[in-house]
Amino acid sequence: MGAETGSGPETGPGTGPGAKPDRAVVRDALGVGVAVGLSGFAFGVTAAGSGLSILQTCLLSLLVFTGASQFALVGALAAGGNPFTAAAGAFFLGVRNAFYGLRLSQLLALPRFLRPLAAHWVIDETAAVALAQPTRRAALLGFTVTGATLYVLWNLTTLAGAVGAEAIGDTRAWGLDAAGPAVFLALLAPMLRTGTERAAAALAVVLVLGALPLLPAGVPVLVAALAAPAVLWFTGRGAADPRPRPTGPDTPPPTVPTGGQPPHTTAPGEDR
Repeated sequence: MGAETGSGPETGPGTGPGAKPDRAVVRDALGVGVAVGLSGFAFGVTAAGSGLSILQTCLLSLLVFTGASQFALVGALAAGGNPFTAAAGAFFLGVRNAFYGLRLSQLLALPRFLRPLAAHWVIDETAAVALAQPTRRAALLGFTVTGATLYVLWNLTTLAGAVGAEAIGDTRAWGLDAAGPAVFLALLAPMLRTGTERAAAALAVVLVLGALPLLPAGVPVLVAALAAPAVLWFTGRGAADPRPRPTGPDTPPPTVPTGGQPPHTTAPGEDR
């Protein structure tokens, strides 16, 4: 009887106990990179509609390269906000990438001279793909493919959106001014996985809507940042349950351990 073929385990780079084939890692990374990279078109349109030139729009994508912060910046500028206030809101949104970097620096273990370059690609998508891998090798591959794909596509589509917006003229007449907020919400929604995160997002919306009529454009975004510590404080306070244990004549007797004797209590007048 001839030997069977194709029945053994897959071998090759990236395989082994607990490993993931390189092909699967690349497929997942390309899927994320292409899907998110195409949304750079919406950023290009929004940035051009807010008054930025094509060069300024492209430099933002090349040098900043973090979608949520870029959308927050141009959104505040489009609403007539102060550039410094708009930049502050974008900065606070980008701070989260520093926490991703702390985790990824241990996971990827890149040479010291590569770390400044890799830091530019530390964003939500690259962190998500890298942290989802079972091995360090797969994490490095996923991070690299996601970062490269997303960086190239994001910048190309940013250029296309900015050029297209200038050719169209008034983006509001075509309803394209809503593209930026829509994409921002599409990027945000998948991140709200827990009840605490959804509560913080809901409170942030309430704070923004309440601050809009009272504060200059761009400042309500900074006010919304108070939602996260407020929700964390409330949930932490509930988890602590500081209520004291009741004492007095109605207090139930102590529980007797199984197979043991009840704890000895001293009667009034009895010597200790």
